[in-house]
Amino acid sequence: MNTTFRSLFAALAAGLIPHGAAFAQSAGCTVSRDAGARQVLICPGGVTVTAETGAAYSLVDRNRDGSPDSASLRRKAILVDVDNTQHAGGFQVVTPQAIAAVRGTQWAVDVAGGQTSVLVVRGSVAVRRPAGEPVVLSPGEGVDVTAGTEPLVVRRWPAPRAAALLARLGQ
Repeated sequence: MNTTFRSLFAALAAGLIPHGAAFAQSAGCTVSRDAGARQVLICPGGVTVTAETGAAYSLVDRNRDGSPDSASLRRKAILVDVDNTQHAGGFQVVTPQAIAAVRGTQWAVDVAGGQTSVLVVRGSVAVRRPAGEPVVLSPGEGVDVTAGTEPLVVRRWPAPRAAALLARLGQ
């Protein structure tokens, strides 16, 4: 039995990975739970992902360098922190409605009710529909993406809205 399988089995047995939850597919990520039962993945290359309890997501290492370079998010929220001094190349989060891509930053992505919401905490993030022009978000800015073709509208998020999303992610 290889080390990665043993580690994942031990985490599952200890209750760190609930039945049906996604886990890192990149062998080098460590999985833990924070005080709020959120899943925290610390991966090689300066990538940290905090997932809201019940989030449906997976990590992908397209170039097979041992560090994930994208996440697929289908339900609930994740907070992504990418240290560009350690992570070569970009990182993106793909949802049913949007693609959010960065070079090095911290941002939250939430999928609910046919909508993807993206909030930037630090750095900048380009957000676009699968077929569409991107908008660029700066810290404190967010965008709500639904199916359609209308232009995406960048807004400074009201403090209560930003705080509510970040609280779900332990921030």
